[in-house]
Amino acid sequence: MPVTHPNHVWGSDITCVPVRRGFLYLVSIKNWTTRKVLAWRVSNALDARFGVETLKEAIAKYGKPEAMNTDQGS
Repeated sequence: MPVTHPNHVWGSDITCVPVRRGFLYLVSIKNWTTRKVLAWRVSNALDARFGVETLKEAIAKYGKPEAMNTDQGS
């Protein structure tokens, strides 16, 4: 599917950041067309809440995308 305009497709990813006493988790929501990071957050717990809050923030600022993709790695 060609991605042709802003808010067409967003992507989300979570990255583990090792720190002295464990890990921090960074979630970001990105616009595939513009490559802009629309929202991001850091958490010390890997739970769904911080990802959902980040998505809600991006939607509040930019409206809903036509499609959303995550890598679903873990």
